[in-house]
Amino acid sequence: MRRWLLAGAVAALVLAAGAYYFLIRDTSVAPAVRAPRPAATIGSGSGAVVVSASGAVIPRMSPPKDPPLPELPLSEPPKGGQLAGPARQQARVLGAVPPALRRYVASSYYGESGVDVNLTSGIELRFGDASQAKKKWRAAAAVLADPTVTALDYVDLHAPGRPAIGGAGHPLPPAP
Repeated sequence: MRRWLLAGAVAALVLAAGAYYFLIRDTSVAPAVRAPRPAATIGSGSGAVVVSASGAVIPRMSPPKDPPLPELPLSEPPKGGQLAGPARQQARVLGAVPPALRRYVASSYYGESGVDVNLTSGIELRFGDASQAKKKWRAAAAVLADPTVTALDYVDLHAPGRPAIGGAGHPLPPAP
């Protein structure tokens, strides 16, 4: 009889735990809003449109003034609100700029070697495509922070593990 009583108590406890788990516990999902990170603009002045790192146009967002975002070489935003092709590659690269380097980015264009970013000092960063953009930016930051490098014209970041530098015509940007 005791064994049946104990088995009944355990069954009631399991049933109560199951009822709580399936019927009572809070299973709601808390909403979370993540604002897209602005990467570039299309146009300038009051008519500028902000674009995210994914290439999506961000409606009703004013471009930040300090530091200003680089301008993509487009005459108008895309009709569907999403960049494609070279402009999207540029947005992905510009969206990965480390905050410490953002103020040194002047412009971007799509050249023979892919995405190229011009720094305010005149140095050109050659990214190729937008793959591994964060690694490529880290490699660029390492080259720019290297005390043995005092001036250069470009940094080739196609292979972020082995960045190549060339020229000596432009001084490095000042340290942040």
